Amino acid sequence: MNKKLTFTIFGGTGDLTFRKLLPALYNMSVTSKRESVGQVIIIGRRDYTSEQYRVIARDWVEKFARLPYTEKDYDRLAAGVFYYKMDFTDEKAYTQLNEFYEEMEAESHIFYFAVAPRFFSSIVTGLAHVEHACHGKVVLEKPFGENLTAAKELNEKMESFFRPDNIYRIDHYLGKEMVRNIQTIRFANPIFSGVWDAEHIDCIQISALEEVGVETRGGYYDHSGAMKDMVQNHLFQILSIVAMEQPGDLMLAGEEMHREQIRVLSSLNMPEDIEDSLVLGQYRGYREEKAVAEDSLTESYAAMKVFLDNDRWKDMPFYIRTGKKLGHREMQVLVVFKTAAPHVQSNILNIKIQPTEGVYLQFNIKKPGEEDEIAQAKMDFCQSCSFINQMNTPEAYERLLGACVRGERFWFSQWDQIEASWKYVDEIRKRYHDKKLPVYAYEPGSYGPHAADKMLEKAGDHWLD
Repeated sequence: MNKKLTFTIFGGTGDLTFRKLLPALYNMSVTSKRESVGQVIIIGRRDYTSEQYRVIARDWVEKFARLPYTEKDYDRLAAGVFYYKMDFTDEKAYTQLNEFYEEMEAESHIFYFAVAPRFFSSIVTGLAHVEHACHGKVVLEKPFGENLTAAKELNEKMESFFRPDNIYRIDHYLGKEMVRNIQTIRFANPIFSGVWDAEHIDCIQISALEEVGVETRGGYYDHSGAMKDMVQNHLFQILSIVAMEQPGDLMLAGEEMHREQIRVLSSLNMPEDIEDSLVLGQYRGYREEKAVAEDSLTESYAAMKVFLDNDRWKDMPFYIRTGKKLGHREMQVLVVFKTAAPHVQSNILNIKIQPTEGVYLQFNIKKPGEEDEIAQAKMDFCQSCSFINQMNTPEAYERLLGACVRGERFWFSQWDQIEASWKYVDEIRKRYHDKKLPVYAYEPGSYGPHAADKMLEKAGDHWLD
């Protein structure tokens, strides 16, 4: 028997695995045109057999897979899914894991760390006892570390074992269809590319709002918060794509795209007036959530105003807002163009990322009739409204896992991007807390604390309604 591609998931009984990874592997198995799933080893502490685990996983795949579920397709995937019970924090257990891999004739490895970052280091230590592991690929969930110091230590640990180009730091937002579409919208349309700068744009707003609270993730989230969970990785990555200079070939950007992104992240300006640039909030009832400290000051909301120190974006604000238990769920990038005159409404380009995917454009026309009145016209392209588009568009994890198999790295976060983001987030958080600024309370179902409204209103009336 030939040596097989072996996909090992540490944390195989968690929500991430059941809701995202297994459905993604199912979709890949059904299409199986560009990559082979191989055999899947599920690592967990629970006392399951492989057959028991397959039965449990079946319902999750049927519920969350993008493609239609059939018993035949699932059975084909499940035949290659094997459950292995172990405590992945016990270094001695990896000797037996190595023996199991030998029985499975596994040599070409992809390891997925679907666990909290604090466990990454102990897993790497254990994998030193697994033959061929150091030649495999590893996929890491965010956040990468818990601050800049921890991130550096973890990166050194990872790179001391795995080859740097075999480390895939996954940010599933970079796999979303409309995030990947930002480049095309910008660079393939002269009507936008020619005016994509501070001279023509009043502000750019990046919004990631959630209706739900921390749910079952209180233990993780209370050590993270909105700044680490969303801003430092997802939203700064999107900012870098929105603001970067055009890489060479649009479809074959690779390292050029990475270079332009790090230039943006390195140009983030640290504000002197923190009160006017950052507001943190916590929804009422957060401290009663499971596994959350009774006196927690962890923020579940963050609103920021940031500037970039470069010629293209000089003195133009970028607004970032994210939070839990807000009025509705949406993620979008809003580009607000400067007005032609004080009484004329702004042109607005809205790139909708989730739950609706598409592009919305607002522009001015003459209102029909004798009066020279200006009215707003709206064009709305809803990509996700088409069933065919839904079926033909890979989910983020599906797309990124396939990219990992193929060795395509440029839609994954690189270490220097993570380092630049951590430097900024650590410093601005420190300045916020050094000034003893509060974590403001806000009501569930609202749009966040009133202190944020005041900060955002100073830039005009363009913030999202």
